[in-house]
Amino acid sequence: MIDPRASIFGERLAKTGRVVAVSSGKGGVGKSMVATALALGLARQGFRVGLFDVDFTGPSTHIILGVSQDVQPKEDRGLVPAKVEGLCYMSLVYFIGNRPAPLRGVDVSNALIELLAVTQWGKLDFLIVDMPPGIGDAVLDLVRLVKKIEFLIITTPSLLAFEVVKKQAALLEELGMPIIGVVENMKQDNNSRVIEEQTKQLGLRYLSAVAFDPNIEKAIGDPAKLLDTALGEPIANLAKVLLGNKM
Repeated sequence: MIDPRASIFGERLAKTGRVVAVSSGKGGVGKSMVATALALGLARQGFRVGLFDVDFTGPSTHIILGVSQDVQPKEDRGLVPAKVEGLCYMSLVYFIGNRPAPLRGVDVSNALIELLAVTQWGKLDFLIVDMPPGIGDAVLDLVRLVKKIEFLIITTPSLLAFEVVKKQAALLEELGMPIIGVVENMKQDNNSRVIEEQTKQLGLRYLSAVAFDPNIEKAIGDPAKLLDTALGEPIANLAKVLLGNKM
């Protein structure tokens, strides 16, 4: 049976230029921080940007942005995203609050489909999607439902983290999904090229490295400071890559 909600996805995203899914093989690699910084960086350059947090394992972009509880999406034939730091912002947290979301299988799909169906994004140059880690139901559903989605993969210098990236990349390539490239986050040894070399061996583009910087943690809740940390230059370079890779 076809879910009638799926028929309006094309309409919801009809005026969106590019949909970039920021993903990772494992949790704890700074995926949400990179997704938020990328959205802020693009908005700072004057682009119309949406940030969509669908991390069912624990949405956190609202904490990074310091979103007040008073800032809520508005109802208008669906939900119009809140305006936060120049972004059109929507998050799973608006539906679950601070409670855990112990969703499984079909429940994850239903929640994601509902979010996609009700959100009125309007006209955007970029929609940045903060994905759940791994290659579970939410990832597979977005691949199936959002036809123009592209993937940006975040990892750390850990070979254990990158081992899962290999599996994630293999699945995405098998599904015919475009992979923009890989960002190495929390890098402490500037001389190490291990992740860069392994990325190239996979046939993927190594985009940039984000140095470990304790100031990034201190910038949580203060987005004005986020791009003044070690994230600033890699995010600016990543924005250039996106602008040069229009599909």
